[in-house]
Amino acid sequence: MKRVRLIVSGRVQGVFFRGDCERMAVSYGLSGWVRNLPDGSVEAAFEGLDADVEAAVAWCRVGPAMAAVDDLVATEEPTTGEKGFRVR
Repeated sequence: MKRVRLIVSGRVQGVFFRGDCERMAVSYGLSGWVRNLPDGSVEAAFEGLDADVEAAVAWCRVGPAMAAVDDLVATEEPTTGEKGFRVR
């Protein structure tokens, strides 16, 4: 099990990033959340099996079809035992 927090920047707001991210995370059985930040970036936290978390990070490097990801910063964190995934 692992937990990773991401900051994704570029054209990532107004392109269904959060909704598509939630569907992707649920499909992998991940816990965590995703939210828009005031500076135009998106922040997300994923917790689950290592391979599933890595798959979610890889998805975020591209995002949904209308997104244009310029940068992604990932930070590993201690797991929290969070349950479910939600859009904040």
